[in-house]
Amino acid sequence: MTRKILTGLSSEAYEHPFDRKALASLQKMPGVSLLLKKVNEYGIDRLLRLQSLGSEIRISPRNFPELHQAFLETCQILDVAPLPELYLFRGTGHIETYIVGVEKPLVGINLDAMEWLDANELLYVFGHEIARIKSQHMIYHQMAIVMPTLKNLLSSTTLGVGGLVAGGMELGLYNWRMMARFTADRAAMLACQDIDVATTTLMKLAGLPDEYLTTAVIEDFLVQAREFASNNLDSVDKVTKILSYTESELSWVIMRAGELLKWVDSGEYDNLIQQINLKTPEEAEGKEEKKPEEKEGWNFLTSW
Repeated sequence: MTRKILTGLSSEAYEHPFDRKALASLQKMPGVSLLLKKVNEYGIDRLLRLQSLGSEIRISPRNFPELHQAFLETCQILDVAPLPELYLFRGTGHIETYIVGVEKPLVGINLDAMEWLDANELLYVFGHEIARIKSQHMIYHQMAIVMPTLKNLLSSTTLGVGGLVAGGMELGLYNWRMMARFTADRAAMLACQDIDVATTTLMKLAGLPDEYLTTAVIEDFLVQAREFASNNLDSVDKVTKILSYTESELSWVIMRAGELLKWVDSGEYDNLIQQINLKTPEEAEGKEEKKPEEKEGWNFLTSW
């Protein structure tokens, strides 16, 4: 499959309305600017980077070329530069990825993801993380990551700030983080440019390896996702919903798949793809793509 480079892509073009609404609500909360200041004072950004640098294996074109190529292609497609660093961490029994670093982003992927996902599915999970950079939301995303530790730290070292966090800001932050996943899934779809790839990736995130992804299983998954998406999330009790989102072990892949399918089924995805200034990888590098009759024979490695 030949994917297009989405030159000039703006995150506003695919941003989920729930994401936009939740972030606006979070930014209006008293004490947010103070909390961001404290995050900076404690050097959280540097500490998170040091954890990765000191514990995980840095990926390069030499040691893990396929993994590095998928990451590079994702950043090219989503028009993100410079290329962040990529690290591989130990298996956990399920697929995991993360991104940290406001000034200098760093992406991590675990061994399970590398082994379970094919080249196309890697674009999806990488796209989901790169979306944080694209939306310029890294400061809030990172704050959500460290919130449990930060809350305890602030409660013991400051007057009032800890209580302020416990009084609602934490729940607002977790609510936004969940809503931001909908936007990140749309960016991931733009990276892989195939709803079938997006579907199997989400199913693997739910814990199903390749051998279980039969036609019947995939079809039933899609039915379930569309059924869930037919529910109005705003009608769910607010407290129950937000408290559920604080459970980090829950993948919410059915809900995420349902929202992504609604976007694709509505035609918004196709309209966006057609409107963006599209380029092939060759054109993006300033090269002209050869016509079929001019190619110098088949290259069986180009499917990567």
